[in-house]
Amino acid sequence: MAHIYFAGGCFWGVEHYFKQVKGVVSTETGFANGNNALQAPTYEQVYTDTTGFAETVHVVYDETQVSFELLLDLFFAAIDPTSLNKQGHDEGTRYRTGIYYTDENQREQAQARLAAEQQKHDKPVVVELEPLQAFYPADEYHQDYLDKHPDGYCHLSPALFAFARKSNG
Repeated sequence: MAHIYFAGGCFWGVEHYFKQVKGVVSTETGFANGNNALQAPTYEQVYTDTTGFAETVHVVYDETQVSFELLLDLFFAAIDPTSLNKQGHDEGTRYRTGIYYTDENQREQAQARLAAEQQKHDKPVVVELEPLQAFYPADEYHQDYLDKHPDGYCHLSPALFAFARKSNG
């Protein structure tokens, strides 16, 4: 199994989106790459935008069923890569976009994809590409949020969930 961490705005929708993909074994919402002195930050702390953490989804996937390249394609289909600290109606550093990799191969593939993505836009692509420094799971309330609350807030369109379900199935 392989692991990747995507920050794409509010983690409720990003988690639900990646759960639709065949070969994604598990997802978990949490907070990544913030102030390392803060151990296990709470949602309330991260919400202040003073911790440096981004709402992030830990994606565990079976590389025999889904490629990292497809996950990158899906990530970029769901975000505005030129929007700094804002996705949909959500604003703040906690909603920044990022790819937090766990190995050199992921870094190289993501770096190439970011360069290709930049060619599609007149504005700078502002997606962070960094090694995962820290990840802290969010409270249970935030796990599988849209499964528990199907009419809950989400910045992603329902059409994107259908797109993810059909992406490799």
